[in-house]
Amino acid sequence: MTTTRPTTGAHADTDPSRPLTVTPHPVASPEAALVLRAYLTDVADRWYLLHHGRTTTSEEVERHLAEDPSDDLVPPDGVFLLARLGGEPAGCAGLRRLDARTAELKRMFVHPARRGRGVGAALLAAVEETARGWGAERVVLETRRDLREALALYARHGYTAVEPYVHGPYTEVWLGKALNGVDGTDGADG
Repeated sequence: MTTTRPTTGAHADTDPSRPLTVTPHPVASPEAALVLRAYLTDVADRWYLLHHGRTTTSEEVERHLAEDPSDDLVPPDGVFLLARLGGEPAGCAGLRRLDARTAELKRMFVHPARRGRGVGAALLAAVEETARGWGAERVVLETRRDLREALALYARHGYTAVEPYVHGPYTEVWLGKALNGVDGTDGADG
């Protein structure tokens, strides 16, 4: 699967020589490791600034990467998607199958310098397309309240509150989207 989307909007990078693509990519690759490290540094720095008044150390980033690996984002029940803008990594998203009806979005990230260029929307479209291909009826995710850009993106794309389905120290918000278009709730009724 390759999703190519033109970038639009006030902050869009409209240079046609810089196409936006989203494709499956091996999560164990060095390139994926760099993007996942950037993701974790971004979200961890925000959490540490909010709760400890400082950014994350490289040792803390490495510890978090080891404690919560992305090795479940591999076929047949997972996928790691890499977004590229002009051939350069711009973001990522992971998807894993929770059950026959439900897929979970993980590791959604757009490099700060690439935000506002349609990368997040393209990643979500690829995630939803992949989940539908698996036969999933809904996509769920968990996130934090301080990740405001992510929350706004999910709201714009029809994700709404669902019952908590997992708990953890960094889990504050649970969202979901029905893929059949009936509603944006948890999909329990169809």
